[in-house]
Parts: sequence; C-alpha cells; structure tokens
Amino acid sequence: MELLLVVLFCVALYILIAGYIKANNLWEDYVTFYGPILALKTDNVRFFDRFIPYSRFFRVYGTAGALMVVVVSVIMSLMLILTLQRSIASPPSPTGIYEPQNILAIPGINEFLPLSFAVLFAFVMTLVVHEGGHGILARVEGMKVKSTGLLFFVVPIGAFVEPDEEDVESAKPMSKIRMFGAGITNNILVAFLSFIILVGMMSFAVPSDTPYLKGVYQDYPAQNAGIPANSVIVAINGIHIDSRSQLTDILNKTSPGDTVTLTINKNSQLKDYTVILDEWPEELGQKSSGFMGVYYYDATSVKNVYDKIIKSPLGPLLLVYVPINAVMEDDSLGLGILAFDSPDSVAWQVPFIGFWTVVQVFFWMFWLNFAVATFNALPFVPLDGGYIMQEGVKKFFEKRNLPGKYANLVVAAISWFMILVVISILVVPYLSMV
Repeated sequence: MELLLVVLFCVALYILIAGYIKANNLWEDYVTFYGPILALKTDNVRFFDRFIPYSRFFRVYGTAGALMVVVVSVIMSLMLILTLQRSIASPPSPTGIYEPQNILAIPGINEFLPLSFAVLFAFVMTLVVHEGGHGILARVEGMKVKSTGLLFFVVPIGAFVEPDEEDVESAKPMSKIRMFGAGITNNILVAFLSFIILVGMMSFAVPSDTPYLKGVYQDYPAQNAGIPANSVIVAINGIHIDSRSQLTDILNKTSPGDTVTLTINKNSQLKDYTVILDEWPEELGQKSSGFMGVYYYDATSVKNVYDKIIKSPLGPLLLVYVPINAVMEDDSLGLGILAFDSPDSVAWQVPFIGFWTVVQVFFWMFWLNFAVATFNALPFVPLDGGYIMQEGVKKFFEKRNLPGKYANLVVAAISWFMILVVISILVVPYLSMV
C-alpha cells in the first residue's frame, strides 16, 4: 500500500508539473510533449555529423548488425512462442516475475532492479548507447537528425533521437534497416564487452575463509540465543577467530550441552551471545561435537558455481537469471553479490575499495543492454525489430511485383501475433486462477 501511495504521488506531481509547463508554454525550444510524455530535447545534434567521414566502416557495421538482429529476432520469437506453449500446458503461479510491478522495468519498483547507483548508471548508459546508434547511422545514411533528448514518464525515463521523417521515408530499404538495427547492435556489443570486463574483474576476487554466518537453523541453539544472520564470528570464548577452519577446530573439541560465548560483528557492532550447544541432527551428519545450528557463506563454492556458469556456452544467458534467483530463490546460487549490495562481500578479498560497486555497474551494463537488445529485436511495430521486419517484407513484395497493401497486411499480422504472444505470456498465469 505504501508503494502504491508513493507511485500515485509521483504520478500526480508529474501531472501538475507537466500541466503547468504545457499551459504556460515554458521553455518551448527545449521542452515538448508526446501525448502525456514530457521530452527534454535539443536541436544541437552536430555530434552525430562527426561519424560521417567513417561512413564505410559504419555501413559495414550496420549491415553485420542488421543480420545479427534478424537472427536474434527469430530466436526470441521462437522462444516466446515455446514459452507460451509451456505456460498454457502448465500455467505458472502469478507470482515472482509475473507480478504486476515486475513487468515494469522501473528500478526500485521491479523487485529484480534495485534502486542503486549501478542500476541507474547502467540504465542511462543503455539508453544513450541505443539511441546513439540510431543517430549515428541516420547521419551516415544521409538522414537528417532533427533533435535528441530524454523522455520522462516512460518506465521511468527514456531517450530518443528524432530523424527527419521525410529523409527516412525516402531512404533506401537497406539504409533504413541499418539505421533501425543500429541501436540493438550497439546494445549487443556493449553487453558483450561488459560481460568480458565483468569476467576479468571477477578474476581478482579471491574467496576467503571468513567465519561469516549466512543464516541460522530454526529452533536450534544459535536462533534460540538470538544470533543474527549475515554476521561474522570474531571470537569464541574470548579467543579471536580469523577463519572458519580455526572456529571448526575449537568446536570439534566441544560436546552437546556445552556452553560457548560467541562475539558477533553485525553492521560493525560487536555483541556477545551465549549458546548452549545441541546434538547434531541426523540429516546433517552425526558428530560427537556440539552443534550451534548455523550455516556459513562458502565463497569458494560460490566461485566454483560462477566459474561453471561463465565457462558454459550459455554463460551470458545464465547470468541473466542471477537477479531473479537472488530475489525469488533466496540467492541459492550465491551470485546475488554480482547484482546487489550484499553483506556477503566480507567473505571475499578484493583489490580495492568499491570493487563490488564497479562489478555491479558492469553486471547491470551487461544485463540491461542484453534485455533491451533482445526485447527491441522482437518483430512487431513500433519496436526496431518490427521496423526491420516491415522493410524486409516490403522489399520481398516489391521484388515480386505484388501490391504493397498485402505487404502492410503481412506486417500488421506478424506484429499483432507477436504482441498477443507477449501479452498472453503475462496473462496466462492470472487466467489459470479463474
């Protein structure tokens, strides 16, 4: 309810500010409106002209990118159709990724997109990379760029490059295809580079043997004593502890019923806890020593999981799942540290302060550019993939001297089919409850 009130307040505030600006015609050279969407724009677009001398390179780049976009478009379309087929056969629960707030890519509202510096920085850069591609290829292909800027009230911010409509209309089909595909191509390239940098940086993260408590078992001594999760044991019975192995050596000499005093560091505050040890439960292995009822964060195991993922041919695709796993499955992979601020960082040795923030920036640069590229490649208008599909269909009909109206019908049919597939994937979990 509190989140809903915040959203409603922000919407009301936006309406008041936008309404006042529009009613008084303020800053007309820099502010315009597209329906309810406010845009900050500039006509100073000479930056894109700097790429004209390199037209040959960018045309080759654009052509290769357009072919890649077509491949991505086909793959994504097939994946969505198969996903819908599986959803109809076995409807998923309308929770997690299917919850309304998680459909919107709004940092801080979407559970998988934290409102952090890394996400916001990567979000803005993803938009700049995408729209910059359109602007560069528009000028390379001889199309004027009228303006560029930012859109507000578009989940929650967007960017745009506005080519001259007459130039776009009169451009050759392949020129338009390169221009439409350039944003996606740029996103794919940046996602790939960000993935490489992320992998390189993680090679400097070394697992440590810090006695970091990831959690406590319910109804066992540690929980009964009030020991908090995500804390570090710094001493036992007054003996300073540097590692889990040192702690294990001491606990191996105890017996059920013994009392130990643990000094715990939680949020840089030290506190002592008295724990009466219990017998080991059968499911965790019978031991003669005392049992506290805690489990540790094993950075070495997490690094092994990470190494297996990145060495897999589907490594990038598997990394896309990390934020969802961290939220929905209680970070069962242990890789949430790549995407979220996490106390787990105490279990790693890193080369400099702020290391994990930099890692998260490149993780989200990879994640958001990958997401924007694959979604925009879908073949329905007004997505870039839809416009590429439109140009391809029109060219196909022109070569065979078929009426253009049939080409438009085919484009509309493909677009509506894919839109219905996407909507159905989101709706099926809720229909299954009826």
